[in-house]
Amino acid sequence: MKKIILALTAIITLTSCNQQKIGYIDNGKVINEIQEKKDIEIKYKVKEDAFNAKADSLDKTIQLEAQEFQLKAQRMSKSNQEKAYQELVQKKQLQDQRLQFEKQQLSQAFRKDIDSVIVKVKDHVREYGKANGYTYILGTSDAAASVIYGKDEQDLSQLVIEALDLEYKK
Repeated sequence: MKKIILALTAIITLTSCNQQKIGYIDNGKVINEIQEKKDIEIKYKVKEDAFNAKADSLDKTIQLEAQEFQLKAQRMSKSNQEKAYQELVQKKQLQDQRLQFEKQQLSQAFRKDIDSVIVKVKDHVREYGKANGYTYILGTSDAAASVIYGKDEQDLSQLVIEALDLEYKK
C-alpha cells in the first residue's frame, strides 16, 4: 500500500512539473506589420488608382457624348432622338458592367493574395511552434480577443513578424 501511495505521489509530482509551453500572437499586428502584406497593399493601391483613372476617363467620355446628344437632339426627329438616347444609355450600362466586372476581378485578386499571406503566417507559426517545443500558440486580435492576458515574454508577435520579413526578403 505504501508503494502504491509513493508511486502515485511520484507520478503526480512528475506530471505537475511537466508544464506546457504556451505562447500567443496578435494576429492583427502580425498580418498588418509584415512587409509582404504592405507590398501587396501598395501594389493594389497602384492598380486601384489606375482603375479609377480609367473609370473617370470613360465617364467623361460618356458625359461629352451626352452633351453632344443634347445639342444635336434639337435638330433630330423624335424617333431619332429616342434611338440615339437608347444607344447612349446602353453604352453607359455596358461600360458600367465592364467596370464593375474589372473592379470585382481586382478585389478577388487582392483577397487571394491576402489569403495567401494569412496561410503563410499560419504555416510559419505552426512550424515555429513545433521547432521550439510549444504545446500551444494562441492567436488574438482586437476583433476576437481569445487571449485576454498574456505575459509579454509569451507574445511571439514580433518574432513572427521579423522571421516572416526575413523569409520574404529572400
